[in-house]
Amino acid sequence: MIAGGLQNIFKVPELWSRIKFVLFALAVYRIGCFVPTPGIDGHALAAIFEQAKGTLLGVFNMFSGGALERLSVFALGIMPYISASIIFQLLQVVVPSLEAMKKEGDAGRKKITQYTRYGTIVISIIQGFGIAVGLEAMQGPAGEAVVLIPGWGFRIVTVITLTAGTAFLMWLGEQMTEKGIGNGISILIFAGIIARLPAAINNSFQMIRNGEIGPLVIAIVLLLAFAVIWIILFFEKGQRRIPISHGRRVVGRSGNGSHLPLKVNTAGVIPPIFASSLLLFPATIAGIVTYDWMDTFVGLLSPDKFVYNVIFVVLIIFFCYFYTAVTFNPEDIAENLKKSGSYIPGIRPGKSTADYIDQVLSRITFGGALYISFVCVIPTLLISYFNVPFYFGGTGLLIVVGVALDTAQQIESHLLAREYEGFMKSGRLKGRRA
Repeated sequence: MIAGGLQNIFKVPELWSRIKFVLFALAVYRIGCFVPTPGIDGHALAAIFEQAKGTLLGVFNMFSGGALERLSVFALGIMPYISASIIFQLLQVVVPSLEAMKKEGDAGRKKITQYTRYGTIVISIIQGFGIAVGLEAMQGPAGEAVVLIPGWGFRIVTVITLTAGTAFLMWLGEQMTEKGIGNGISILIFAGIIARLPAAINNSFQMIRNGEIGPLVIAIVLLLAFAVIWIILFFEKGQRRIPISHGRRVVGRSGNGSHLPLKVNTAGVIPPIFASSLLLFPATIAGIVTYDWMDTFVGLLSPDKFVYNVIFVVLIIFFCYFYTAVTFNPEDIAENLKKSGSYIPGIRPGKSTADYIDQVLSRITFGGALYISFVCVIPTLLISYFNVPFYFGGTGLLIVVGVALDTAQQIESHLLAREYEGFMKSGRLKGRRA
């Protein structure tokens, strides 16, 4: 059934052209991950990252697709852009001028996007400088220096190289969104995580052959991964359907009627990405500020530490509510229903409808936030407990499955819009947005 749906892709020239563009962009991204920054002892740096499994460096390296452990031109990845997006979305709530700019429509959104790009460059410069200073203080297992010729020359070259790499990825992601299929930024993160799998599988088999890890542990981890994927698929398809009445005819009580679908996880994969991005800031600051308390704090921010997971869960819950509030406005929905002559049975049109939708959305968002927190935290702790030789916890699984669902749903929409069958003949893929 899926094979038939895949064959239909080639029958739609526009869709196939978009997919080819995404594949080409991903190839460019992966090539860039192997282009090193000058002045680095690659073997010493690789040895350090070999010992960084389960730390904040391991998380950073996962999101960069392994580019950080090579200190390639894409070492910072797309995370500075994510951080800048967080900052400007928060500022839109507290800064009246930005809020007014957002309401201007496309023109206002373009201005905010431009400010976000400038913010990305500033954050990249700060993080690039922090990485350069931190690398100068690092030594390999044998005491060899990671930086061949430390000093301001190395710092300036590193900052320029890493900032240019992030700026290129930002542009590449926007081009993928515009000319390709799916969200380009999310697909870049998806590709970075997936790229770590072959090396992780190879390391696992080597450790099994060497007797360092038992086959039973690998089997348990695989079962855990499949269980988490099933949980993700189950909740991502979850909806609360509010019946809608059109005039005197009430529909939506049965599966064939009109209804307002509210997703259990309206925010998608954004909350864990935003939360992870914010938690990477202390590591950058620690590279610049040499205080013992800062090093101690960064040491607590490892995926297997209690402090890290508490902060991570709090940030996930916050961003679930925040991003849902940004992307879904109950007042607009209520106004549109009122203009079309529709209403929710038993609820007065207008403000009462908006309050009802907001109440229902708040409840299911809390459940969605708990689900995301569970998926992101519990598997990571268990994988750390079993001493798995790579970092690929619940956050990575959620992003991979979520982005794959979003992209597949967009391909499905393109096919169905042109009267072709989608991937599944037994049923359509449901979108992740209400």
